[in-house]
Amino acid sequence: MIEELAGYQRRALRAQAHSLQPLCQLGKEGVSESLCRSVDEALAAHELIKVRFVDHKESRKALAAELAEKVGAALAGVVGHVAILYRPHADVAKRRIQVPQREGDV
Repeated sequence: MIEELAGYQRRALRAQAHSLQPLCQLGKEGVSESLCRSVDEALAAHELIKVRFVDHKESRKALAAELAEKVGAALAGVVGHVAILYRPHADVAKRRIQVPQREGDV
């Protein structure tokens, strides 16, 4: 699990995710094992992804937080029916997404 993101970091990640298309969909099964596996693979490949809520739209914030916890990612935000998840690549040299840092955050 990565550290909790600060507000300015979540805002920057949401801005970077603006042009992305959702890679996974959360349907009637909710946060299932197959969804977690799919999201885990997408995060390993892309670091920053969107997950679309096809069902369970009324509880999307709670489900997005549960999904982020299960895959070890940070929830950058829920915009409409889409959750934005971020997990940096394990290899520092292969990281493509830049998360801003402030002086006192290191």
